[in-house]
This record gives sequence, structure tokens and C-alpha cells, in this order.
Amino acid sequence: MEKIGFRSTSRPKGETEKITVNLGPIDLGQIDLLVEEGFYSNRTDLIRTAIRNQLALHAQVVQETVTRRALVLGLQHFSRQDLEAVRAAHQRLNIQVLGLASIAGDVTPELALMTIESVVVLGAFHASTAVKTALADRIR
Repeated sequence: MEKIGFRSTSRPKGETEKITVNLGPIDLGQIDLLVEEGFYSNRTDLIRTAIRNQLALHAQVVQETVTRRALVLGLQHFSRQDLEAVRAAHQRLNIQVLGLASIAGDVTPELALMTIESVVVLGAFHASTAVKTALADRIR
């Protein structure tokens, strides 16, 4: 098995997450052949195209699931001011995102614990190490 590492594009432009794909030598050889023949500029281009094609094929299921599960689609960012307003309103958040959820770097672990009930992210979750550690039992 060969490992191919690449940065896959995600919806917020410029944001990427690195993934690793394990492929057998025959699959890898076929990819290299298609690149060599000019169908794709490189391995990553082929893999991204294949992933996008599969996502397009299942777009209706994704949309129905996003609606059913009440997921935010795309980017959701929480600033310190956002969380302070949640705290002032005596509320708690159930963060549910398909895409990227981020918590500002100036949010303290204490503020996160007071205001965030749960975190479900299909994609990427960006927060300080301290906030992620504090919320560890609330991240699904």
C-alpha cells in the first residue's frame, strides 16, 4: 500500500484539511498513468475530482440529511463576543456543522464550558488546544 497525502479543498475558500489515502500499487499505477497521459495535472487533481464526483452523485442525500439533522452547512465561527452574549442570555449552544466550525482564539476554556453544550462537526473543528481539551467530553 502506498500513502498519498494531499490537501483537499473545502467550502470556505482557502481552508483545507490534510487527509491520507492508502492505495494499492495497481490503483496508484493507474493514477500515475492518467497523470502521465495528461488527463490530470497530478495525483491530487485526480483524487479531488473523484471525490467531488462522488459528492455530486450523493448531493441529494447530503442535502436531505443536512436538513433533517439541522446542520449548519459551510462555515460557522464563534467569537468571544458571541459566546459572552450566549452566556448573558443564560443559554447554551448545540453546535452542529457540516463544514468548518471555529472558536476564536481569545475564548477561554471556562467561557466555552459555560456556553457550549455539545459540538458535532462533520468536517473540521478549529479551536485552541485548551478549549478543545475543556470540551472533549462534549465533542462527538
